[in-house]
Amino acid sequence: MNTQVKKRSLAGTILKTILLILLIVVAAAAALIGYLTATEYYPKAGEQETVPVMHENDSVLTGSGPLRIMTWNVGYGALGDNADFFMDGGSGVNTATKDRVQENVSSMLDVIEREDPDILFLQEVDLNSMRSHHTNEVQLFSDAFSGMESAFAYNFKVPFIPYPIPPIGTVNSGIVTLSSWHQTQVLREALPCPFSWPIRVANLKRCVLISRIPAPDSKELVLVNLHLEAYDSGEGKIAQTKQLRELLESEAGKGNYVIAGGDFNQVFSDTDIAKYPAQEGKWQAGEIDVNEFSSDLSFLMDSNVPTCRSLDQPYEGADKENFQYYVIDGFIVSSNLEVKRLETLDEGFVSTDHNPVLLEVEMAG
Repeated sequence: MNTQVKKRSLAGTILKTILLILLIVVAAAAALIGYLTATEYYPKAGEQETVPVMHENDSVLTGSGPLRIMTWNVGYGALGDNADFFMDGGSGVNTATKDRVQENVSSMLDVIEREDPDILFLQEVDLNSMRSHHTNEVQLFSDAFSGMESAFAYNFKVPFIPYPIPPIGTVNSGIVTLSSWHQTQVLREALPCPFSWPIRVANLKRCVLISRIPAPDSKELVLVNLHLEAYDSGEGKIAQTKQLRELLESEAGKGNYVIAGGDFNQVFSDTDIAKYPAQEGKWQAGEIDVNEFSSDLSFLMDSNVPTCRSLDQPYEGADKENFQYYVIDGFIVSSNLEVKRLETLDEGFVSTDHNPVLLEVEMAG
């Protein structure tokens, strides 16, 4: 066999090998998408399911004195001041060691204990996820405040997320509501998902967690814990906000006491955020037009302190004066609740990329 024939033979072998590798990769990708499709957690928008309650008690809401409510996105215990994240322009995927996750959760528990809220809304709480080293944060928060009823709802449940490199892997995460009073009903209500197949199968399936607590005068205190869309092109936020508006206006129209709180991933249009100008190339929040809602509802965000910081770079050691900050965490309350205090607590983003927001209200009747 002459040299030219040998070269053609070698080239043919290399080409066949490359094609075989590509075929294997394509087959593996198709198999993974098929598996994720078959196992997809995907309740349809508006679908409700009953959520079990841990640490049930028989405490009754009397309506005397202020109610203290805290909301906090805990960043699945892995988004402390050392972290950046690839979806926000950083490079981090596995952003904390197991010890750092434990340290972050412990620090947040200390803050919550110090503030002693009657109601606690938590977002991005992991149950069994690779990104938080399979730490059962739901159990940690629930057991730390075992005198409060606790309810958990999934909004992120995927057996394996294959991107980026290294991959995110398994995610089981959601939102948690803790209440000092007995909840007669807790429901998970699915919100619209803006993503289509196949991107949808490895994405969040967001929801609101609705709790009902008997209140004086045959009314109910209706709690709505939420974490709205972050990384869509805008239509998801609009659709989710519309469903939220319909829910809140319906409950307020019945005369119930309504408190919705959480991470809106949007700023209320009547909130002054001049101190936190948008920086080019950074993730930017949407806006909720408060004028589209009923006058029975009040919108509460405290912009004296930012509620969230960008994850395009670690916070530790960064130029704090020129950092990208946001005001996206807060509350919507019915007009029969009198606001006594609203404060974003400056915890320095040490244990998570969000600051907690504290609200005190009284029932005005």
